[in-house]
Amino acid sequence: MTLEPKRRGPVILEREGAADVTPATAPPVPDFLPDGRAMQIAARVAARPPSRLGRFFWASAGALLSFMVSMAAWNFVTGLLARNPVLGWAAVVLVGAFVLAALLIALRELSAYARLARLDRVHQAATEALLAGDLKAARAVSARLIALYAGRPETAWGRERLAERQGEILDADALLQLAEAELLAPLDQAARREVEAAARTVATVTALVPIALADVVAALAANLRMVRRVAEIYGGRAGTLGSWRLLRTVFTHLVATGAVAVGDDMIETVAGGGLLAKVSRRFGEGVVNGALTARVGVAAIEVCRPLPFAALPRPKVSNLVGRALAGLFPTGKGTSED
Repeated sequence: MTLEPKRRGPVILEREGAADVTPATAPPVPDFLPDGRAMQIAARVAARPPSRLGRFFWASAGALLSFMVSMAAWNFVTGLLARNPVLGWAAVVLVGAFVLAALLIALRELSAYARLARLDRVHQAATEALLAGDLKAARAVSARLIALYAGRPETAWGRERLAERQGEILDADALLQLAEAELLAPLDQAARREVEAAARTVATVTALVPIALADVVAALAANLRMVRRVAEIYGGRAGTLGSWRLLRTVFTHLVATGAVAVGDDMIETVAGGGLLAKVSRRFGEGVVNGALTARVGVAAIEVCRPLPFAALPRPKVSNLVGRALAGLFPTGKGTSED
């Protein structure tokens, strides 16, 4: 009895039609086109309206937690006063300081809401004056803008020129365009820089941090800070809750209009992202996420700006991204201010 020798080497399994497939006849690998998934997820998270049941749950949970903390603090302080009056009064002072700090934070948030509402009223009054061609209303809007930016040194020269020339203008459109050119030009420049910084941050984190959902968290944080800074630049000075509400308003508008997606204003950027995606998928996603962040920044500028764009050009996403990512990704040369 003889044993057959064991076969060494790979086992080849024949498949029908496998011989017909060659490198020349194989289908091409599909090109990856980045779609800014992190920004789209962040937009859906921020724009998702809370349900009535969810609001009821969190309201009741907050009330219960506040009641439990208050009772625990009361029992702690009264018990400590009974055992050791000196330590008890020290606890009373500390609790009072905490309550005072909480009240100051609440007042700051209410003041932030009031400032944002002030910007909304000025914007609405300017829009109504433009539609009606009301010179008296336009002069009232101009006076409100001068008062709004009275403490801003970067608008001092523009306020002086507007105060000198507004009496010579007898047309509502021309007066509001003069106010826009003299007062809002330096503020627009500062807002553009904030948008570019946020776009650069989101693009860099998306490209360099491989941790799952890190790009979504970075996008939300960068956009929240950007919206807050844009509101502060135009005189809103939004607090934490006000910034989140403003961000939700901007994202809700963009999601409803389908603007949190690749559009005509980002064709060049997406082309650059597609080229980078051939080298690194995350680099391509970083470019598109940065472009979508710039689009959110443009929407935030339009929401926070006290006057609509008329005398000055509206910022373009492609120009903002070109300046933000110049030297970081090869998306094109930076362009001049628009």
